[in-house]
Order: sequence, then C-alpha cells, then structure tokens
Amino acid sequence: MRTGRSLRRLGALALALTVAVTGCASNGAPAAEGGTRVFAADNGQITIPAKPKRVVATGYAVPALIEAGAPLVGISTWARGIPLMTPEDKATYDGLKKVAGEQAAETNYEAIANARPDLIVIGVPAPVLKDIDVNRLKAVAPVVAIGPTIPSAWRELSRKQADAAGALANFDRTQGEYKAKADQIAARYKAVLPQLKLGHVGAYGEVAKGNFQREFNGSWGTNIAQDVGANYYGEVKKKGGGSKDVSEYPSIEELPTAFAQADAITYSVKADGSVPPAVQYALDSPLWKNLPAVKAGKVYPFRYTEAATYKGAMMTLDAIDKAFAPLLAK
Repeated sequence: MRTGRSLRRLGALALALTVAVTGCASNGAPAAEGGTRVFAADNGQITIPAKPKRVVATGYAVPALIEAGAPLVGISTWARGIPLMTPEDKATYDGLKKVAGEQAAETNYEAIANARPDLIVIGVPAPVLKDIDVNRLKAVAPVVAIGPTIPSAWRELSRKQADAAGALANFDRTQGEYKAKADQIAARYKAVLPQLKLGHVGAYGEVAKGNFQREFNGSWGTNIAQDVGANYYGEVKKKGGGSKDVSEYPSIEELPTAFAQADAITYSVKADGSVPPAVQYALDSPLWKNLPAVKAGKVYPFRYTEAATYKGAMMTLDAIDKAFAPLLAK
C-alpha cells in the first residue's frame, strides 16, 4: 500500500515529466504552440508547427522570410540579395547567425542543430536538394523544401515560404504595396509600352562559349517589366526545365536573327549600373549596332533584375520606370 508521501512523489515526478515533454521537442527545440498542420512542399506533405517560433531559412527563403518578419534564428548567406535589401532588412540579415553558405553543399548541420529551430525552410531548386542531407536535418526539426522553378514563380514560392513560417500578414501587406506601384507605372506607360515587341539580353551568357542569353517572358530580366505592360516576343526553341524554359543561349552570330523583330531591347546591368561581361560581349559585337532597335536608339538597361521578393521587386520597378522614361518623351 502506497503512503501519502509516495503518492506525492509520484505526482511530482509525473508533473516533471509532463513539463519536460511539452516544453521541448524530441530534438531539443522548443515545442510548437498551437498544434501542427500538414504543409505541401517540394519534398512531400510535411507536418510542421502551426505557429513556428524558431525558423532556419536557406537560399531564396532567406530574403523572403526576412522581409516577412518570420521568427528567424539562423540563415544561409545570400550575397546576391544584399543589393536588394532595405537598410532595415540588411541589418536583420547581418544580425542573424549564418548556418550555411551560398551553396547547398555548404550547409553546417551542427550550427543548425545548435540554433534549435522548430522549422527549417530550404529555398533551393529541386535538383540541388540532393546536395543536402535532408534526413539529417529532419532529426533536428521538420524540413520544408520550397525552391525556385522558373524565375517568375518567385511570387508564389515566396508566399509559400512565408506561409510555412507563419508570416503571411507582413507578406500580404508588402505584396499589396508592390501591386499598387506596378499598376501606377503600368498606367503611365499604357499608351506606348504594350504595343512594343521587346527583346532582352540577360546577364548569364557565356563569353568563353561565344554565346549570349536571350530572355523571354517569365525570365529574370523580363518578369517584373511584364507587370507594367512589357511583352517579350518569342519563346525558347527547346525547353530545358527551370530558367531554361524561358531563356536560351544563342551564338553571338545569331544576334540579328534573335532581335530582328524587336522594336526595343532591354538588357540586365548590375546593381551599380555597370554592365556585366556577358552583356558587354553582346553590346560590343559589330552585329549589335545594326539591329533595328539599336539604330532607333530604343535600348534600355535594367537594374535589379534578380529580385525574388516584393520589396526587392519594388526597387526593380523604379529602375524599369527610369529606364523606360524616354518612351514618354515627346
């Protein structure tokens, strides 16, 4: 027969065990409040916290979740996105612990475990996911992979990343600001821009191979301009998946053929306005100066063409507006 003291000890022990179980997940991260939900990700239907409290983000998820105000405790480095960050977001980026490098293979599993996340959001393309030991990460916290497909899909993908991290309120507000800005610019150019057949020279041509990058609708250099009425004619000859569905790499000798019908040509420049070598290669070609659009003086540089978040894309909108301003000159 148990004494009152024994029963009290058993009760205290049971309470202690309950606190231990409910206070921490099995991986050492704080237990999620508000239960769980099933989330559709690139890596399947994943059970995640309904309200994550400690999120690790990598790749394209980094700027998206910083902008959305997600509860981040660790991120990968994301140097390509720094020119597109506001001072406040850059300060957040600088202050967060870096648990991975620019490449998926540079994932620091120990650093991620030490960050004690309750959710890990991986923002890399599906083919690159093989460079990450997802099972090792799953031992730390639920993992959702939400990576890029074609460049223009950043809109849907960044929203999914914010949704997973429980940060849709800020995301939706910024999205609304972007749409209002795009609509305003589109209204300003509606009499001239939609009527033009456009071509675009992208920044990822390979000079050593003697080619240039031609981007069509939905690509990095074109998709945000489309939101203000731009239309890039044509399509790739053979889709290769991802960005290769909306851009191709003709030889430099094909410049006249590629842009013969273009009323105007846009091209990507760096954040500081300088011309990337791959673009300069096309501009320096003797074939370039004979293109109808070039002879007509209708050539326009675009900054911030790598935007993959709504705040970043608002900087791109400003750059596009500035580039196209001569179209409005009387």
